[in-house]
Amino acid sequence: MTKAERTRQHILDKSAGLFNLNGYAGTSMKDIMEATKMSKGALYGHFQSKEEIALASFELAVDKVLLEVGRRTKVIDNTLDKLKAVVYFYKERILNPPVEGGCPIQNTAVDTKNTHRFLHSAVKEQMDVWINRMVYTLEKGMSKGQVRIDLNARDFSIRFIAVLEGGIMMAELYKDVHYFDVIAHHLVEMIDSLKPD
Repeated sequence: MTKAERTRQHILDKSAGLFNLNGYAGTSMKDIMEATKMSKGALYGHFQSKEEIALASFELAVDKVLLEVGRRTKVIDNTLDKLKAVVYFYKERILNPPVEGGCPIQNTAVDTKNTHRFLHSAVKEQMDVWINRMVYTLEKGMSKGQVRIDLNARDFSIRFIAVLEGGIMMAELYKDVHYFDVIAHHLVEMIDSLKPD
């Protein structure tokens, strides 16, 4: 990694939590300058705009979460156990998330729903990736006989993600794991309902 690449990475590492905690409008260039200990000119030497930093920071935040979830799930062969591992990952990390501020997809979706279309589009793209990964996993499980074949994998994936994200929101709102535990129990029941007859 070159010095320029290391500097760029440093900016994103420091900015990802800021944007995830405070949102796009709530994060100023001054905040980024203070977090990175860099001047505005130095920042603009690596990024053309605040928008570019925000987008790259969002992508980094999502990648951090995916990397940690992937470490947990890639060693599991059974599809239903893989899905349960996702639930247990969030159960363990709900109040200590991989990225400061919680789920970057949820936070950025809410923050940008009526503004900042470039970020809102990036959130939709990441959500599509998540849904498609789940569909792939479920269809692979069907082909292995681990998941019932009458399942609409896309509809299940949408429901699963929506319930999971709701549990994250409730636990973060109340700063209480119990709220996610209730949802986690329901998610495990949803997963168990996928067992073939």
